[in-house]
Amino acid sequence: MSARDTATRGARTRATPGGRVPRSHGFPPISGGSARVLILGSLPGQASLAATQYYAQPRNAFWRIMGELFGAHPELPYAERLARLAARRVAVWDVLASGRRPGSLDSAIDVASAVPNDFAGLFDAEPGIERICFNGAKAAELYRRMVWPALGAPKRDIERIVLPSTSPANASFTFEAKLERWRTALAPFL
Repeated sequence: MSARDTATRGARTRATPGGRVPRSHGFPPISGGSARVLILGSLPGQASLAATQYYAQPRNAFWRIMGELFGAHPELPYAERLARLAARRVAVWDVLASGRRPGSLDSAIDVASAVPNDFAGLFDAEPGIERICFNGAKAAELYRRMVWPALGAPKRDIERIVLPSTSPANASFTFEAKLERWRTALAPFL
């Protein structure tokens, strides 16, 4: 990718002088100890890393959808949104603890550099999780490849549903279509 391409694609992770993209590190889970559903993304994007908040990219539909479904509206302070999800027994995390990704697109994640989060530990801390909802196909793929094989039963048997990514890059779905798919998947937990 040329410097011109990098400049025209918005905020990007800058490569080190040796040309290597620095490693991005994820956040702790949003978790209240009594979750029934776990929503998984892939790895925080640049806006989220800069704000140290999940789904901080203003055009990402995640908080709009969480507002419609669980009252965690994007206008609320971040801590209040997290508290509302935890109160509704919703946990949020990313599949990856760290990895290299220039920019914010899931397709740019360097899988060879990816390190998964400690899901055995999360499932021990949150034994009531009944369903995992993936925020996009890349999160589901990373989980299937890097996490699922290492899990034992019953953790391996938790129901999994792939949902349309809330990212603005996923323009194949309107907000209304995304909301409907998310509402259907999360209906038992509303």
